[in-house]
Amino acid sequence: MNLPQFYIDDIIKRAITEDINYIDVTTDYLIDDDSVSTAKFISKDEGVVAGVDIAMRVFTLLDDSITYEVFKKDGDPVQKGDVIAVMKGSTKSLLKGERTSLNLIQHLSGIATATNRCVKLVEGTKATIACTRKTLPGLRALQKYAVVVGGGRNHRYNLSDAAMLKDNHIDAYGGITAAVNALRSKTGHMVQIEVETRNLEELQEALDAGVNVIMLDNMDYDTMKKAVEITNGRAKLEASGNVTLENIAQVAATGVDIISLGALTHSVKCFDISMRIVTDAE
Repeated sequence: MNLPQFYIDDIIKRAITEDINYIDVTTDYLIDDDSVSTAKFISKDEGVVAGVDIAMRVFTLLDDSITYEVFKKDGDPVQKGDVIAVMKGSTKSLLKGERTSLNLIQHLSGIATATNRCVKLVEGTKATIACTRKTLPGLRALQKYAVVVGGGRNHRYNLSDAAMLKDNHIDAYGGITAAVNALRSKTGHMVQIEVETRNLEELQEALDAGVNVIMLDNMDYDTMKKAVEITNGRAKLEASGNVTLENIAQVAATGVDIISLGALTHSVKCFDISMRIVTDAE
């Protein structure tokens, strides 16, 4: 999964502009122009790293004379104390890029790590782990990339990817069947339709309407098991709502095809990584 460089560069440039504005008061007045240093990115936790090349791009956009060596690539497991990358070049440039670079790699590694934990918890079942559209504005593609790095899969990227009838759509239009029929009469043949259901009666109506994917919204384990039996492979089943690390294995054991979690992107904990300037003693 490769993201276009222009997209990544645009995010980085906006972030750098936000952070530096026109001058770094501390670095520009303190550090000599000809000062050169070596710096290390060091993992301070255990997990899966993501966004390494993106983090390095922060430095080379600031200063194309900076060189670096990567020791842990995206998707690699890391332990506390592992060296992820080593950068060398202008001390000023390294210090100016430190925070922006760390913000990106820490956030993306946090997503990859959280996703990977969920993936491991559902091993042995048919369930796949997916993210949602609950992303930070401007960072959706990066966040969804990190989910894939962690072993998960992407839900739709945006509202143009597929038709998804949520409870408000259904209530506003007047029912599942009417809404599905209306969509079918207007959408192209490549557009899939997903319907959010709140109970087994709505599940049956969605099945009768012939939709592609059915979301089981906040259903308990027994109801989800019944939904799997009733569906019998006629549509993909997506479990969503109140899924946690503590109960995700039980959700997967019901036989659903997909488990989607907004928390993977909207409230994930940053992965702890630090940048350290290498001193003569090291």
